[in-house]
Amino acid sequence: MQATSRIGTQLFPVAACIPAVLLAALGLFQAACGELKKAESKPADESNPSAGFFTVPPDQLAHLKTAQVAKTSWEVAIHTTGTVDWDQDHTTQAITQVNGPIARILVDVGTPVQKDQPLLYVSSPDVANAIAVYRKARNRERFNKTIIDRMKEMLDRGAVATKDYESSVADYNDAATDVQNSLQPLRIFGITAQEIDHAEQQGASINTELAVRSPISGVVVQKLISPGMLIQAGQTVCFQVSDTSTVWVQGHIFDRDLPSIRIGDRVEETNPSFNRNFSGTIAYIGSFVDPNTRTTPVRIVTANPGGLLKKDMFVDAVVRTSTQNNILVVPVAAVLRDDKNEPIVYVQAEPGKFTQRSVATGPQQNGLVAVTSGLQEGETIVSDGSLFLQFANAIQ
Repeated sequence: MQATSRIGTQLFPVAACIPAVLLAALGLFQAACGELKKAESKPADESNPSAGFFTVPPDQLAHLKTAQVAKTSWEVAIHTTGTVDWDQDHTTQAITQVNGPIARILVDVGTPVQKDQPLLYVSSPDVANAIAVYRKARNRERFNKTIIDRMKEMLDRGAVATKDYESSVADYNDAATDVQNSLQPLRIFGITAQEIDHAEQQGASINTELAVRSPISGVVVQKLISPGMLIQAGQTVCFQVSDTSTVWVQGHIFDRDLPSIRIGDRVEETNPSFNRNFSGTIAYIGSFVDPNTRTTPVRIVTANPGGLLKKDMFVDAVVRTSTQNNILVVPVAAVLRDDKNEPIVYVQAEPGKFTQRSVATGPQQNGLVAVTSGLQEGETIVSDGSLFLQFANAIQ
């Protein structure tokens, strides 16, 4: 019958293993198996400390390495993937406030723009009407100011009644109010102070072109109009502008990792196309589970130097959670799998005597794996060579 050994969930025939390794294993544990068989010839007793142990002769112990179960502190790293999106807190639409056809388009997709920079011009009668109303209001204000000055001189000389002077003051106040009211449409239209000063010049031609300006500094990421297109006030979106110095990465967290993450946790992101890392911070943790992926969405605000990250690009993300203390750890090489694919380790009960023990494991990093149950701090486990103990157990 061909001897076999189970490692993890795979079954390896002895004949397929490297002969030198098997010969060493057989030589190493021939005495151990003999000791175990002697122990099995006696009834197993809970009071018998040798029951169920592998006994390794002293001259063979040098082939095994042991380590103590210890506690440590580390940052739990949660791996996920994400999709790049524009930073919606720094992305906005450029919408005109007047009706009319587009006269000129000054920018295109990908053009860097500054706040209040003209993006296009609209030829609109609304602008001409607003400027005309403003001019009339300014004329009436100046006229009533002149009347007040004259009435004040006449009142000082006793040539007019006080009520007549007060009536002229009221007319002037009404005219000043009309000026302020007529200024509001010009400000809503985005007409600059210099253009308003020009509009006050009587007899100057009225420019019917109105500039649609960028609300923020950034990059034009969408262009939604074409030359000559008739646009409607407050409804037609002309451009979308985004500050791409930061982006949002929409990540996905499984249920088991949710208790470990917090808003403000650092995130390191990579993309195979770039030989560099990107840094972000978790700004939002969703309150629902995506029914398709069974994950909870998280928003990672990510610095984007040079604008390398583009919308809908995929990235790999590692969430660096808060430091966890007093985590029980053992070397990764110390943990094997039994024939049921359950994690096990070999514990040294006393020098030369070892026993198999089932454990529950957690995350791993830096060559260590967290053990959540099955071991206690200070116990000695086999850190290197436990594979041979498992092999001896299989053939005994």
